[in-house]
Amino acid sequence: MIDKRLFRLPGTKKLLLMLAGLTLLQAFVVLFQGKYLAEALVNSWEQKAFQTIIYPMTLFALAFILRHLFNLINTKIVEKFASKTAEDIRSKLLDKVYQVGPEMISDEGTGNLVTSSLDGIDLVENYFKLIFTKLMNMSIIPPVLLIYIYTQNIASGITLTIIVPLVILFMIILGLAAQAKADAQYKQYTILSNHFLDALRGLPTLKMLGLSKRYAKNIYTVSDEYRRRTMNTLRIAILSTFALDWLTTLGIAILAVFLGLGLINNSFPLFPALVTLILAPEYFLPLRDFSSDYHATLNGKNALNAIFEILERPSKSKTEQLSDFTWDENSQIDIKDLKFSYTGVGDSEVSLDIDQLNLSGYQRIGVIGKSGSGKTTLIRTIGGFIVPDKAKINLNNQELDNFKQANWQKKLTFLPQSPYLFSGTLADNIAFYRPKASLDEIKKAANEAGLTAFIDTLANGYQTLIGEGGRGISGGQQQRIMLARAFLADDRHVLIFDEPTAHLDIETEYALKKPMKKLFKNHLVIFATHRLHWIKEMDYVVVMDNGQIVEQGTPSDLSKHNGAFTKLIKNMRGDRL
Repeated sequence: MIDKRLFRLPGTKKLLLMLAGLTLLQAFVVLFQGKYLAEALVNSWEQKAFQTIIYPMTLFALAFILRHLFNLINTKIVEKFASKTAEDIRSKLLDKVYQVGPEMISDEGTGNLVTSSLDGIDLVENYFKLIFTKLMNMSIIPPVLLIYIYTQNIASGITLTIIVPLVILFMIILGLAAQAKADAQYKQYTILSNHFLDALRGLPTLKMLGLSKRYAKNIYTVSDEYRRRTMNTLRIAILSTFALDWLTTLGIAILAVFLGLGLINNSFPLFPALVTLILAPEYFLPLRDFSSDYHATLNGKNALNAIFEILERPSKSKTEQLSDFTWDENSQIDIKDLKFSYTGVGDSEVSLDIDQLNLSGYQRIGVIGKSGSGKTTLIRTIGGFIVPDKAKINLNNQELDNFKQANWQKKLTFLPQSPYLFSGTLADNIAFYRPKASLDEIKKAANEAGLTAFIDTLANGYQTLIGEGGRGISGGQQQRIMLARAFLADDRHVLIFDEPTAHLDIETEYALKKPMKKLFKNHLVIFATHRLHWIKEMDYVVVMDNGQIVEQGTPSDLSKHNGAFTKLIKNMRGDRL
């Protein structure tokens, strides 16, 4: 129930000490509450003076108020701790994602990380609010009450002592079954998150290919499976709650029968019997609360476990190995024996197994292949967003084992299928790689990218605010903003394109082709594409299939024989092979 890693969180031990003290006080207040209520009832039954009834009832009322006051203080302390700790965990999680980046996203899935950062943290906060209080109540209050009951009636104490192990046994059996179902349900929720986010991102492509309705059925199937698992979990949770209530009610009923028979036989006075009967429900209450909240916290526990696994995940990144350098026409990269395999939710993607690849100077290198051939994985690896399992890399006579090097990434501009546009002004978005660029420099870069005419139509010009993810701007204009970033970052001489025009119509793509070709000058260009007309612009072509380079060379050399390049070109044209 309790993950040992909880005790490593800052402030947990101090919180537990404070809760232990407050809960102990609360236990004695509950005890006094039952004692004085029983005393007042006995005095009333024996028709004693009114003063003998008012005094214990006043003390009962005071104990009642103190009980709820301690409970309120307890709740406020736990809520403050839960809120602060949950935010600290969220901050650490985001820092981890920022440090590891696409390496983690590729393995865990974007949907999983989004779920953990948003819904997962909320579940963890609720878990903290419930688990500490309920656990402390169950650990302290019943023993205090049981010791007092033993002093009043040994037989009643023995009866309550025997019933508790039976209740706990049923809790364990049904709780483990519920936890197994909850684990499967949370895993299904993660899968659903990844499916849903991928569907949203790929909706334009799915609509273009006429597959949106078919994929909607896939989402329905995953969602229905999640509903079914949720209902199975709830069925066991409700059954366990019913079993616990039945057992505790039966225990109190048995105790009441024995006490009633004892009173009839005059084997003990009324006060011990009455105070025992009043305290018996209080004795079982923490156990019942713990059991019911156990099911409410299962998702929180699973979310916390998933977050801990992410935070404790070792990064493949190594220390900085690359000293500062300049990329020019004489620069070279020699890649040998590069291997990479996905793990986790992304393991359905194609892994890499590259024997050799050479990049040099201001070449224009096209990376082509069927969908799922490994183009994007190779692009991300060269960009330093994915760290290979092993590789031998020689960059300007410097030996490296991965491209996740700050000095390498400072030299490149990455142009993906969907540019990342953040909430801010157009000028800020264009100055992504050079935040301190002047407005004149930004305007010049925008003009090079063909953005000037569009910006002139906007009332606020370069100070126009755009939404997160480029909301309110067409796909073509988003790509032009991406190009403007590259023109502005004129000190970066490596361009990496990951099918930047995949989601654009042909007319928009051809409108963008002229500024993109202009951008190629004095740059090493690595261009992943499935559009034929771009291949003609390349000096060198790398053909990918199943994560391997099956052919490479100049377009003219590759077209001279009926190899993988020729077959792929025919396939892209729709020719019969």
